[in-house]
Amino acid sequence: MKHYRGYRLTLGWQIMIGLVLGIILGVVFYQNKTAITAMQNIGTMFISLIQMIVLPIVVSCLTVGIANMGDIKKLGRIGGKTLIYFELMTTVAIILGLVVANVFHPGDFINIHQLHSQDISQYVSTAKSAKSHSGVWETLVGIIPTNFFSSLSTGDMMPVIFFSVFFGLGTAAIGEQGKIIINFLNAVSEVMFKVTNWVMHAAPVGVCALIGVTVAQMGLSALAPLGYFIFLAYATMAVFILVVMGLVGKLFGLNIFTLLKVIRDEVVLAFSTASSEAALPRIIDKMDKFGVSQGIVSFVIPTGYTFNLDGSAIYQSLAALFLAQAYHIHLSIGQQITLLVVLMITSKGMAGVPGASFVVLLATISTIGVPMAGLTFIAGIDRLVDMGRTAVNVVGNSLASVVIAKSENEFNEQQATEFAASFDKPKNVSTSD
Repeated sequence: MKHYRGYRLTLGWQIMIGLVLGIILGVVFYQNKTAITAMQNIGTMFISLIQMIVLPIVVSCLTVGIANMGDIKKLGRIGGKTLIYFELMTTVAIILGLVVANVFHPGDFINIHQLHSQDISQYVSTAKSAKSHSGVWETLVGIIPTNFFSSLSTGDMMPVIFFSVFFGLGTAAIGEQGKIIINFLNAVSEVMFKVTNWVMHAAPVGVCALIGVTVAQMGLSALAPLGYFIFLAYATMAVFILVVMGLVGKLFGLNIFTLLKVIRDEVVLAFSTASSEAALPRIIDKMDKFGVSQGIVSFVIPTGYTFNLDGSAIYQSLAALFLAQAYHIHLSIGQQITLLVVLMITSKGMAGVPGASFVVLLATISTIGVPMAGLTFIAGIDRLVDMGRTAVNVVGNSLASVVIAKSENEFNEQQATEFAASFDKPKNVSTSD
């Protein structure tokens, strides 16, 4: 009998291989309706598997975390810090997008009349519906669920978080009797994390199908006219992660590269699926193991999926000025400040709707005089940019959980160091015959 040691591909590498294969399949099956339908269905099934496990994890982890916290004053303090932090980071992201657009003028390098337009009717109807319900009072009223199970069935995150917080506080308030609920929900979360690990085995296939259908529908040639805008968007997002998040991390004693090392597989997953939900279950698990207390990680990360979309904020401000420049519309400083305020409001009011970033643009560009038809020219590349902004959102929410935990002295430095060090060791597989 002999033994040998081989290297096992990490999930991140498997997903990258799926990404490359998906691009190849997209080129091979360009405009092939049968192949596009098959890939679309496979991708949809994978995303549905993820959505199936997200809410049970959020409810169980958040309820237990709040119950263990047990102090409504402490919860209020953490909630206040979290929302202030989210607003500050989102504002910086919007400003960065505006600055980059003003410096590099991506809209000056294209002829808007030579671009092929895309159908955005699905976004228009969504935008009209969302805009009529995106006022401050409507947003606040919408957070409170009239029927918790209805919110669960529609996947409406904020009402689920609201109920779970109060359910956790109530569980803590009844003392010893509440332990049976905590034990049960702990078991539920463990089961769901186990299911998550099983579902992740399908991630490379799901990623392959999702990117494949995107390339097959529009073709690589469609990227050429908008290549500079895509490059600038990704470069801006990279600067935001490495410089802005890096400085925030340093301020709180965290090396951003250490965090990126820990969550790299989840960032690749979010990037390749263009779905923050795809990474949510594993991010909650990872940040818990990284030393963030359960109560904070279970509250901050799900809340961030509505209130802390840094990548989306960069894209929205950059795209708005890009289109204004393409139509030769000059925006004064005052108009850009107005745009900043409008983006801050609309991004919060529409965060829960499908294609939120694109919908926010639809609701915003009219304020700067850009025709709605302008968005039809970047609709085709929206998914490609969506991949980048989704990855930024995931990194931003992971960093937020560490920042809030450190501010509350609920971050285990030793646990974080040991967990991060485990990613430096090669993963081996022993086999025998």
